[in-house]
Amino acid sequence: MRAGMEKTIRVMMDLIASEVCGMTIDRSQYELTDEELVKLYKLAKSHDLAHLVGDALINNDLIGDGEIKAKFQKQIMLAVYRYEKINYELGRLRKVLNEAEIPFIPLKGSVIRQYYPEPWMRTSCDIDVLVHDEDLQRTVSYLSDNLGYRRESQNSHDISMFTQGGVHIEVHYDLVEDGRANSAAEVLKRAWNVAVKHDGCNYQYEMPDEMFYFYHIAHMAKHFVGTGGCGIRPFLDIWFLNHRIDFNREKREKLLSDGGLGVFAKQAELLSEVWFGNAEHTKITRQMEEYILRGGVYGTNTNRVAVQQQKKGGKVRYALFKIFIPYDVIKFHYPILQKHKWLTPIMEVRRWGKLIFCGHLKRTVNELKYNSTISDDAVAEAKTLLKNVGL
Repeated sequence: MRAGMEKTIRVMMDLIASEVCGMTIDRSQYELTDEELVKLYKLAKSHDLAHLVGDALINNDLIGDGEIKAKFQKQIMLAVYRYEKINYELGRLRKVLNEAEIPFIPLKGSVIRQYYPEPWMRTSCDIDVLVHDEDLQRTVSYLSDNLGYRRESQNSHDISMFTQGGVHIEVHYDLVEDGRANSAAEVLKRAWNVAVKHDGCNYQYEMPDEMFYFYHIAHMAKHFVGTGGCGIRPFLDIWFLNHRIDFNREKREKLLSDGGLGVFAKQAELLSEVWFGNAEHTKITRQMEEYILRGGVYGTNTNRVAVQQQKKGGKVRYALFKIFIPYDVIKFHYPILQKHKWLTPIMEVRRWGKLIFCGHLKRTVNELKYNSTISDDAVAEAKTLLKNVGL
């Protein structure tokens, strides 16, 4: 068992590495009490990795029959079911978009899972595809008419839809997820310019490996800052991308440098090797580990508020941002504002009505509570972390 990490974390990372990364473990070092197994299950489940940990425990005969083993087995079955359900829907989606002669690029988990030992091992909660901005409405209409998809909402970069079976589909028309102009956004705008046709398909495209890697890092960075964490899974993705793809390193580093993500990528790559390879922790990777493990898959209010206070310039400015969303952000939630800016106050009222009557108010209220009570030390730690990872 590797040193330098708290036991539950070490066990989880080692079991995942043995399950999917080819690491050999000494079973005698992984005998766990029932209490330790419960703790391990909770941590793994919070990061949507219980299926990998459970499979490793069972394959290495490290868990006996009982309630906790049954819970791990359930997560394994759910992971397989989720994969089959999403993969079936992805096949239908590809067929329909090709028939409609709509160019598209599959994104995220739909691409990354091919690098895992078995595709079900890489879980995801939705299907993401990118289409041209000018094809967006035609795509949404075609999916609604031919597959029965239901349109749910729109934001700055995608339209959210749901299948009749409950699968979440995100139809992206922009890879820039917050609508802001920055160096990373400028790189992402090149995606269609460098995309190539997928083998045997007239309308399915794919990004070159180097651009796909940049997009993965940019998406991680967005969640790292914007939601208070990105979970462990993207770091496992990084490990597979680096160990399964023969990148043009010069091109990749140029993209990361141009997009202002070189430092973050370097630290993320190092942490992936600490967790799933043989690298040793540094002061910065320990800071990242603590932040990420505290955040779960989608981050926490504590992380999010600490980071956003630092980004927005203090408690008062952050509170105002939560209460009155700036026009540059709200216009993507209500596209009518892009032509009629004068309607912004009305849409602010509508937004608050939606928060109140659709059950979304609790999260905003909780964030405002955290904003008023979070310590200066927590904000200072967030500031140091962001500086150390180049964000």
